[in-house]
Amino acid sequence: MLTKQSSDGRTQLELVALDQLVPREHLVRKVEAAIDFSFVYELVQNLYSEKGRPSIDPVVLIKLTFIQYLFGLRSMRKTIEEVQTNLAYRWFLGFGFSDPVPHFSTFSKNYARRFQDSDVFERIFYRILKNVADQNLLRAEHVFVDSTHVKASANTRKFEKKVVRKETRAYQSLLEAEINQDREDHGKKPFPPDKFPSQEEEKEIKESLTDPESGYYVKDERTRQFAYSFHAVSDRRGFVLGARVTPGNVHDSHLLPPLVEQVMQHVGKPKAVAADAAYKTPAIAKYLFDSGILPALPYTRPHTKEGFFKKSDYVYDEYYDCYLCLAGEILSYSTTNKEGYREYKSTPAICSACDGLSSCTASQAKQKVVTRHVWEPFVEEANHLRHRLDVKSIYSKRKETIERVFADAKEKHGMRWTTLRGLKKLSMQAMLTFAAMNLKKLANWTWQPAPNV
Repeated sequence: MLTKQSSDGRTQLELVALDQLVPREHLVRKVEAAIDFSFVYELVQNLYSEKGRPSIDPVVLIKLTFIQYLFGLRSMRKTIEEVQTNLAYRWFLGFGFSDPVPHFSTFSKNYARRFQDSDVFERIFYRILKNVADQNLLRAEHVFVDSTHVKASANTRKFEKKVVRKETRAYQSLLEAEINQDREDHGKKPFPPDKFPSQEEEKEIKESLTDPESGYYVKDERTRQFAYSFHAVSDRRGFVLGARVTPGNVHDSHLLPPLVEQVMQHVGKPKAVAADAAYKTPAIAKYLFDSGILPALPYTRPHTKEGFFKKSDYVYDEYYDCYLCLAGEILSYSTTNKEGYREYKSTPAICSACDGLSSCTASQAKQKVVTRHVWEPFVEEANHLRHRLDVKSIYSKRKETIERVFADAKEKHGMRWTTLRGLKKLSMQAMLTFAAMNLKKLANWTWQPAPNV
C-alpha cells in the first residue's frame, strides 16, 4: 500500500538529550573514550596570556582540527559548516543544540598568533602515540619508511627560474673525509675542502610565485606540478611513528636518517628498517649498518644500455683492488673522484683488439671504466641480506603498512592535495593527519561499547 510521510515532525517539540541522538558506535564516541583531551591545556598554557578577554577553549580548537582530519573535510570553513548541523560533531565538542559555533577564521587566527612558531602539534602527535604505546599496541621492532607527494596549492604556470646552490648532504663531511683517506691510501693527493661538489655546484630550479616553499616535481610527462613531500615511518601495525615535510623536489633518501632518529628518540631503536629502491644508496646502507639496524632493501635493476655488459659481469677482486672483465683482463684503480667513486680503467691497447669491445664500451678511447663507491661494501652486504627469508618477510610488509598509511591518508583523510601554503602549515597538516589516523586506529581497537539497557 502506498504511504505518504507527514512533515509535521519538523515542528514537533520533543524533550531529548543530544547524547541520545549520537549513535552508540559512532567514531566520535570511540575517540572520546580512547583519549582524554585535557592534556592540551598543559601543552598550550604558556601560549596564552593571563590578561585580556576569555579565549575559546583550546581543547575545542584542537578537537575541531581532529574533526577535519578524521573525516577528511577539505577545509576549516567546511568543518565549521558541518559542525553547525552534525549532532555527533557537536557532541564531540561538548556543544548543545543551540550553542554558537566558532567562526571558521578562529583557528587560523589562533594559529598565526599562538601556534605557528610552537611545537604544539608535534607534541600532540607524540602524546597520542604514547597512548598507543601504553595500550601495548605498538610493534616497532620493524619500521617502514616511505614518502608521498601532496599537490601544492600553487599554479603550475606561475613561476620564476632561479639558480641556487645545491643543498649540502648531511653526511657530506664524513664522505669527504673518507674520499681523501681513500685517495691517500692509493697514493693520491687529497682534495682541498673548497673543491668538493657541495661547495661549488649550482642548479636551476622553478620557484612558484604562489607558494615559494613548494618544490617542482616531475614524475612523468603527465605529472608536472608544484608539490610537497610527506615523509613518514610506521610500525608493523600501521601506526605512524614520525613524519617530516619537505619541498617536492627533495630526494627521499635525505630523510631516512632523521626519521629513524625520531623513532629512536620517541619509541626506541628498531631492529630492522624496510624501504623501497629510492633509499638504496651507499650512504643509507652505511648509516643503517653503523647504527646496528638490519636493512630490508629491494633488488634494483641495473641501469645498463641494451646490448652492453652489466656491471655485475665485471668481478671485483678485493685483495688486489681491481676488476676483471669477461675476457679476464684487469681494470686497474685509476682515481677516487669527488663524488666518492673509485674509477677502475682498462688498457686501451688490449681493449681495441678484443672481440667483445662493442658490448663492453662505446668510449672513443676504447677504454672501459667501472666505478665503485667507497661505501659500496655496505650496499653489497644489504644485497646479500635481501635473500634471507626473514628480510624478505619484513620487506613484503611494506604494502600492508606504510603504503597503506599513505593510501588511507589520501583517500579518507584529505591528504591528496592541500589548501595550505608554506612548510610550517604543511608540517602542521602532516602531524594532525597522522595523529588523527593513529587516534582512529587506537579508538577502534580499544573500543568497548556499553551494554544495551
